[in-house]
Amino acid sequence: MVSPVAVTTGEPAGIGPEVSVKAAFAADFPVTLIGDERFLRETAEKAGLPSAFPANVRFHNIPLAAPVVPGRLDVRNAPYVVETLKCACDGALAGTFSAVTTGPVQKSIISDSGLEFTGHTEFFAGRSRVKRVVMMLTSSEKADALRVALATTHLPLAKVPAAITGELLDDVIGILVRDLRERFGISAPKIAVTGLNPHAGESGHMGREEIDVISPAIGRAQQKGSSVTGPWPADTIFVREHERHYDAILCMYHDQGLSVLKREGFGHGINVTLGLPWIRTSVDHGTALDIAGKNIADTGSMTAALDLARQMVRHATGDYSFCFF
Repeated sequence: MVSPVAVTTGEPAGIGPEVSVKAAFAADFPVTLIGDERFLRETAEKAGLPSAFPANVRFHNIPLAAPVVPGRLDVRNAPYVVETLKCACDGALAGTFSAVTTGPVQKSIISDSGLEFTGHTEFFAGRSRVKRVVMMLTSSEKADALRVALATTHLPLAKVPAAITGELLDDVIGILVRDLRERFGISAPKIAVTGLNPHAGESGHMGREEIDVISPAIGRAQQKGSSVTGPWPADTIFVREHERHYDAILCMYHDQGLSVLKREGFGHGINVTLGLPWIRTSVDHGTALDIAGKNIADTGSMTAALDLARQMVRHATGDYSFCFF
């Protein structure tokens, strides 16, 4: 039997608990909600869900440190949020969970508590002891969805050119090709790589990163048998006639790729961390403190993230049965 997908329910004062319990009710495979069980049951009740959770949903109880007021952050609960992430990561490493889907957290309140935390991606990479991970967002869980991976993530724009090295691109392209094969079931993934500069540098007249760094990395990937092309101008590769020929597009920095993707499907997109020794998907939105506790949060992204986690487990394990139980 395949292990359940763990769901970390996010910042308790935000919409994470609401979208987590709603998505768990909709799932047709084993799900473990990680968080304060009493609070999550109360959240479900307030959302109008049945008092009895489905048989496929279980809890890993981690008690809150302080009462929750929707929309109001409490620094006392920051260690609770981090503990849910530790539990999920360690369980995935041990095989207790087949994958992890994460609800949104509030990085600022975790930092205010004195804990070092720059984000889910960095936290899981460090705790899993991996050299490199890749952030990829997809517009939906469908097979033909737009997928955008990033060479760099949360960096000031002025620091991006120096961060794009041959070693970085070799690692990122390698991880992207491998995970598209092993976890998305794409036997020969086709990847487009953007340039850094306008018009992909225009033969060096607008910058040499394409000539000196990006093109050589693409060449090395091609020599290994990977279907990787570019560098393409970022303002034209996303034209539908072009993008439809590729399984993923690798962009050089955050806004270069994610602005397009979020316009494609904001609120229903999925964040995937590639390169971990286990599967992690996430919502593409934040804690939405302004609507927390009002039972109006859109569950589209959480449901899609949970469904994609299931699909990725199927590809990774070879278990293509409709349900896990």
